Amino acid sequence: MPVFLFVQRLYYLYSMSRKHINKYFQKYHIFYYSAIFSVFLYACNVTKKVPDGEYLLTKNKFEYTDGKIFSDEIPDLVAQKPNKKTLFVLPIGLAFYNMANPKYDTILKEYMTYPNEMRNQKLRDSLFIKYNHPEYVGRNLFWNRFFHTVGQAPVIYSDAKTKQSAKSINNRLINRGYWDSEVKTSVKRDSATKKAEVDYVITHKDPTYIKEYFYNIPDQNVRSIYESQINKSFVKKGQILDETVLEKEITRINDQMKEEGYYKFNNDNQDIYFVADSLQSRKNVPVTMNIIKDSIGTPYRKATIGKITVSVANSVNSTNLPLKDSIRGINIFRKDSAYNANALWLPIILKPGDPYKQSNLDLTRRNLISMNNFTILKAADYLRKEGTEAERDSIVDVEYVLRPLPKYEFNFATDIHYSQILNFGFSPSVDLTTRNVFGGAENLITSFSGVIGTTKDPKNPDAIFNAYELSAQASLQFPRLVVPFRKYYKLIPKKYSPTTSITLGASVQNNIGLGRINFNAGLTYFANVDDGKVQHRLTLFNTQLSLTQNKDRYYEYFPGDNEYRENIFNQYAVNHPEILTSGYTYDQISAIILSDENFITQIFNSDRNLLYNYMQSLYNKERQTQDVIISSIIYNFIYNEIGKKEYRNPFSFSGKVELAGNFLNLVTKKEENYLLYGDTKTIFNIPFSQFIKFDFDFKKYFTFFNDRAKPHTLAFRQFVGIGIPYGNSSSMPFVRSYFNGGAYDIRAWLAFGGLGPADSQLDERVRSYAMDNVKLTTSVEYRVPLTNMFEAAIFTDAGNIWGLKDNGFGDQFKFKKFISQMGVGSGLGIRMNIAYVNLRLDFAYKMYDPNQPEGNSRWVINKIKPLQPTINFAIGYPF
Repeated sequence: MPVFLFVQRLYYLYSMSRKHINKYFQKYHIFYYSAIFSVFLYACNVTKKVPDGEYLLTKNKFEYTDGKIFSDEIPDLVAQKPNKKTLFVLPIGLAFYNMANPKYDTILKEYMTYPNEMRNQKLRDSLFIKYNHPEYVGRNLFWNRFFHTVGQAPVIYSDAKTKQSAKSINNRLINRGYWDSEVKTSVKRDSATKKAEVDYVITHKDPTYIKEYFYNIPDQNVRSIYESQINKSFVKKGQILDETVLEKEITRINDQMKEEGYYKFNNDNQDIYFVADSLQSRKNVPVTMNIIKDSIGTPYRKATIGKITVSVANSVNSTNLPLKDSIRGINIFRKDSAYNANALWLPIILKPGDPYKQSNLDLTRRNLISMNNFTILKAADYLRKEGTEAERDSIVDVEYVLRPLPKYEFNFATDIHYSQILNFGFSPSVDLTTRNVFGGAENLITSFSGVIGTTKDPKNPDAIFNAYELSAQASLQFPRLVVPFRKYYKLIPKKYSPTTSITLGASVQNNIGLGRINFNAGLTYFANVDDGKVQHRLTLFNTQLSLTQNKDRYYEYFPGDNEYRENIFNQYAVNHPEILTSGYTYDQISAIILSDENFITQIFNSDRNLLYNYMQSLYNKERQTQDVIISSIIYNFIYNEIGKKEYRNPFSFSGKVELAGNFLNLVTKKEENYLLYGDTKTIFNIPFSQFIKFDFDFKKYFTFFNDRAKPHTLAFRQFVGIGIPYGNSSSMPFVRSYFNGGAYDIRAWLAFGGLGPADSQLDERVRSYAMDNVKLTTSVEYRVPLTNMFEAAIFTDAGNIWGLKDNGFGDQFKFKKFISQMGVGSGLGIRMNIAYVNLRLDFAYKMYDPNQPEGNSRWVINKIKPLQPTINFAIGYPF
């Protein structure tokens, strides 16, 4: 195109655009001008209710002359903060407050001090009279009350509060070990606008360190207990002398001593105190911890558990309960026989005569709550009130009063969710809990739920709500082990809180034409050890039956697989034209082709990739449409320090072993022939899987800047999984195989997004649905808190899936190659904490793609498009 014509066209487009924009502004100018005028009016009116001679506090500014130490804590110590701004733009609350008529302010301020149930017209009229405005009587003042209530009064600058804030900041710095710190303030007042800004200038100076650490504990028993865990002490030589650390040490010692049986230890908070000797230096001081009773001649006594009483009643004051039992020293009182006595004895970890341990009381309380049968009206422990002086000083009596919850509880909920597979969906659910089914605090939970949503449909891209799953599930939960012998607690102590669950369920699933019916059943035993830090779960008779409907429609919905099928079929039909008109099913035709060794050899020599893609498409179809029975035993072991305050750099490990199909293999001999798997044993003409599977998940957190209110976190995760089919199975079933991608995996790839297996060069449309037997995933994420609500993260994920054997396209796991076959993705994320829910949005980019064609660079950093990341939206941390 000549330059002249090109420039002319650009000018024409610019002219048309300008005309359109001008027309657009003419049409909507009233809205723009109104918005601009409103902002201007707000700016002029922000001090509308600031009294003359006073100033609206608009900003607190913090300057640090020697580093931003405790910079996230200091702003919270200021007694006076400016009006809150909505979305960091405007103080909308102040704007609303200013919209209320100022002549009613005094009356409305007092009006809002009354309880809500007293706020009525009668009260308003009385206040009108009180403030000498009888002409207001009868006025509702709805909008004025509304703006006054939802608004925020202007924050008026106060010299006294500024001085108080500076003193509070200085005291905090002294407490944290900065004894010579200084806090200066300066105030910038603008009389014309009636606004003020406060500048806090903070100088920390050098901190005071602990030169030596000593302890003085005259009681030898207490001293030996303290020394047994002295390595856990928070106070150490060379640290900054931080009073918050000393307070943590006192709490740790209190917990340690109460766990060792000292019920009265430091009950008055006078027994433990620290002394810092600053006579010789203010920068390096020796610190001595003292544990001394006021009455030195009276030794600390270890306490024992005395009477234990459990009552089932409607109130704390219920007396003369007719049913009385005693089981192994625990007294049980009931108003009726709805709950048998043994069910009330099992959750009680305590025993009369046992040494007092606070953890046993805490665990007993948690056991009673977890039964989901009672409200605890009273959980009390106290020193015995009668008897000898020694008994009154060392025997702890315990009492629990329990009120039964309603027999039936009905819940309804609906969730809205999004994922890469189910683009949009909602999940209604109905749960019915029936308590105390057999009199032993058993709960039957019956649930009906559904997932209705939209997924990708290659035949109809605009289709909505084309996928659904409806399910019914019944779970019978026992607060004990259901085993053939009664006294199991001698083998598995009650302190492990063992429970049993029997589940039975069914579901019907439809996914763009391919349907599936599932049945599941299982018997699960669960036990907690060490306050939940260690968990054991054993599932027996874990059985799943999966039946696929509309199998013949598979190729309608997977066009990539269908393209290779048609290609092979058409090539075979050149010399065997009758094959396409024979009336055979696709699987029957594929079986004929695979048995023709000459044709397979010909395709292998002429177009090896075509054959590999065709074979993988058959595996995809066979796995995704197979009917299968999985009957297995599953054992889970979990060790978890994450979320426990005593671990600064917590670690978590989860291991699972599943063994499937052995029993069915022993009791059946019937076989059927399958396209890819050959002769396979079946139950009711349905093949069963036989495999062993191991999953290991390691997590490690490192925290930094622990002196801040919200420290930074570096999180690592390593997942290792391997499934080994054998006997009746030549491959893992679809529901137990591994795949890549998604919000909780390698985030630069979507779930089923084409990563792997290994560095195979299969067509991505076919490869995307390939699954395999081995999986490795490594992730690292650095999390930085921004505010109380928001947190940012930077992350890198690496991993892939492999096969245990070579399927012909290089997917076999090999130690010499697996690192170079791992896909790598990195990105940025934002997290938002709302109540107890963590919403996560991650933007990820591919860095290293092992499935790039041979000869191409697999590092794809130069191909990154910053505005086209892989977006992952999810709830909760990825690990």
